[in-house]
Amino acid sequence: MGTGVRLEKYSFGVGDRFARQAKAQLRACMQAAAQGVDVVPVWNKSYREHDIVGSTPPSVQAAAQIAVNELEWTRPFHVDADHIRLNTVDSFIETSDYYTLDVADAIGQPAEPEAVKAFVDRHPELVGQLEIPGIAEPFATTRADIENLATKYLNAVQEAGQLYRHIAAAKGPGKFITEVSMDDTDSPQTPPELLVILAAIADEKIPAQTIAPKFTGRFNKGVDYVGDVAQFEKEFNDDLAVIAHAVNTYDLPGNLKLSVHSGSDKFSIYAPIRRALAQTGAGIHVKTAGTNWLEEVIGLAETGGAGLEMAKEIYGDALDQIDALCAPYATVIDIDRDQLPTREEVNGWASEQFVSALRHDQSCEHYTPSLRQLIHVGYKVAAKMGNRYLDMLAACEPAVTRNVTENLYERHLKPLFIG
Repeated sequence: MGTGVRLEKYSFGVGDRFARQAKAQLRACMQAAAQGVDVVPVWNKSYREHDIVGSTPPSVQAAAQIAVNELEWTRPFHVDADHIRLNTVDSFIETSDYYTLDVADAIGQPAEPEAVKAFVDRHPELVGQLEIPGIAEPFATTRADIENLATKYLNAVQEAGQLYRHIAAAKGPGKFITEVSMDDTDSPQTPPELLVILAAIADEKIPAQTIAPKFTGRFNKGVDYVGDVAQFEKEFNDDLAVIAHAVNTYDLPGNLKLSVHSGSDKFSIYAPIRRALAQTGAGIHVKTAGTNWLEEVIGLAETGGAGLEMAKEIYGDALDQIDALCAPYATVIDIDRDQLPTREEVNGWASEQFVSALRHDQSCEHYTPSLRQLIHVGYKVAAKMGNRYLDMLAACEPAVTRNVTENLYERHLKPLFIG
């Protein structure tokens, strides 16, 4: 299956909610390149984020292009219309070349019995003794097993196909990169489950270059992975094996790779991922989730003075609005409200205290994951500040950009790809 625009082996989704950190983010990719590892930046922003901060999709491409021009970046870069649906995609058509198809709502909606029967009839190879190179034990599946999986996922994949064809009709086939997101489900996909999904994607003729499955454990926003790291490593390696098998079996794009959503700050799983990539030669796409916005707040606090006062204001206002801010993220945060300092306490903090509580340094005794998660979901507070926040970013630019670059390279790209 041809792809046209081709996503590179290693790619990293960099969110930039206020469109001010593209150069700082790109510098991290340049540092990786200087170490001999090409990691392609993919600037991603969802419809929801645009709605909250009052931006439009063309602003992402514009900020990325300015950074690329000013830093003379000659390698590829991409702009991701993140988590789009049929009712939100059109505003992204002109300036995005990467589309993350969000079909979460259709997962589990029972497919039509005729469609399920036709799928299983087309894929007798999925029934019986299922052997996947790279996975030691074969899987025994019955026709009923595959029918159940098809019933669960076919509607979602068909919806992805409809969305893909809508984009292709507007941009032209091969003019963009397609990711299919299947991570919004209750439990991790088993290898047969993922194989059914990939077979259905091939049937829909979606030239998917990345697939985002559900992994074991919790990928909470802004903090480390919570779960069984050994089990994650097994699932990750199994998924790599399934993808390689599916590429050969179903004529999917040869560069099809895993996408890890909310992958920023998941320090515990970076070494297992790096080992798996080294052993298999596979590529990967990792999407960040708000980690750069948190570094902006750290930069304000580190600067002191008015910057520190604004950082305290953001926290205090977020604390006042905690219920409303947390509601949209309820499934991907775990905030212990007993760990949250009061507004009055934080107002008495020095710069070092605020930075130590917020920065993701698990060796620091003052690091407070619940405070970090609250500020993570509190970017709406800064958005409401409008130019007052943007002007403060400019005033504190040296500290802000230094923290953004250092966080992205030292805590993310280096442990993931360099070691």
